[in-house]
Amino acid sequence: MDEDVEERPSSEENLFPDFVVEQWTSSSFEELFMAQDWHDITDDHLLRKKVLKPGPQQALHPAWGQEVTVKMQGVLEDRTVVEKDSKLVFVIGEGDVNQALEECAMSMQMEEITLLLADSQFAYGLLGREPDIPTWAPLLYQLQLLDIKEKSDPLTLPVPDRIRIGNQKRERGNFHFQREEYTLAVRAYCMALDVLTTRTRDGDNGALAEEEEEVQDYRVKCLNNLAASQLKLEQHEEALHTSRDVLFLDPTNVKSLFRAGKLLSDMGEYKEAMETLKKALKLEPSTKAIHVELSKLVKRQSGGKDTRTFKSVQMVGDSIAPFLAPSIKKPSGISWKFLLGALMVALGSLVTSVVLTARN
Repeated sequence: MDEDVEERPSSEENLFPDFVVEQWTSSSFEELFMAQDWHDITDDHLLRKKVLKPGPQQALHPAWGQEVTVKMQGVLEDRTVVEKDSKLVFVIGEGDVNQALEECAMSMQMEEITLLLADSQFAYGLLGREPDIPTWAPLLYQLQLLDIKEKSDPLTLPVPDRIRIGNQKRERGNFHFQREEYTLAVRAYCMALDVLTTRTRDGDNGALAEEEEEVQDYRVKCLNNLAASQLKLEQHEEALHTSRDVLFLDPTNVKSLFRAGKLLSDMGEYKEAMETLKKALKLEPSTKAIHVELSKLVKRQSGGKDTRTFKSVQMVGDSIAPFLAPSIKKPSGISWKFLLGALMVALGSLVTSVVLTARN
C-alpha cells in the first residue's frame, strides 16, 4: 500500500532543545534509579519520572482506554537514540507501545514535559528489540503529553483511517509473534480485526471497491496470523474457526486450507479433512507438506496400519484425486533350486549308508 510517510526527525536532532539537562545527557542510570528528586510511578521503584515542566494547574490526566498523542525520544545508557517520534499516537491499554510509556502517560498532565527512567521489565525485557536495544536494557525517555481524547469508534472513521490503524495493530501483533509472545499477538490481531471493517454504524458498506479489496486483504493476513498464534497456544478449536473465517473471504487460500485440513484430521473429522486437503493439493500440487499430511490422514483412516501408501496423481481434467495403491509383494514359496539341492543331499546320504552296510 502506498502511503504518505510523515517525515520524522533525524536521530541527531533533539526534540527538546530547551530541556537538555545533565540527567538526560550524562548521569548514570544507577544514579537516576537512586535519585531522591525522582518520583516512583510503580511501587517496585523500577519506573521513575522527573517532571521538567509541569502542565497547567487543573490540567487533565489521561485515563485507561483514551487515545493520547506524545512527543517522545528514548536512549540507552550510553545515550544512543533508539526511539524517537514527534507525534506518537496510541490508546492506553491496547499494547500499541511498551508498558513504560502507557504507565507514564497516565501519570502526566496536558503539556507536561518529563524524564522517564524505565527498567527493562517495563520496556523490552529479556529479548530486547533487534537490532538496536540489547537484552535487559533499561531506557531513559523524554516525553511531552500533547493531546488527550476519547478513542474513536472504528465504524465512524473513514475507511483509509481504519486501514492505517488496523495495519498498525496487525504489525504490532507480528512484533509479538516474532518474540513468541503469542497471547499478546492474539490480542493485537483481534483489535486489528475490530478496526479492519468497511461497515458503518448504520450497517451499510461505505467503502469504494478498491478500499473493500484492501480491507479484505489485510483481514485475510490478520486472520491467518491469528490462527497461527492460536495454534501456538494450542487453541485448536479457535484456530479452526479462524481458518474457516479466512476461507469465507478467500476460498483458495492454501495456507488456511492446509491448516484447516490438518486440524480436522487431528480432531478425527477425516472426511472433511480429506476434502479440504485435496483442495489445497489441487492449488499447490508440489507442496510437500500437503502430501505428508494426506499420507498421515490415510494412515489414520486405515486404523494406524501403514500397509498402504498415499499417492496423488493428476487425473483427466482439473481434479486431483488421492487413491490407495497396494504395495506389491513377491509371492511366498520355496525355491525349486532349494528343493533339488535338498533331494540330492538326501540321496547321497542314502547311498553312503547302503555301501557301508554292505561292507560290514
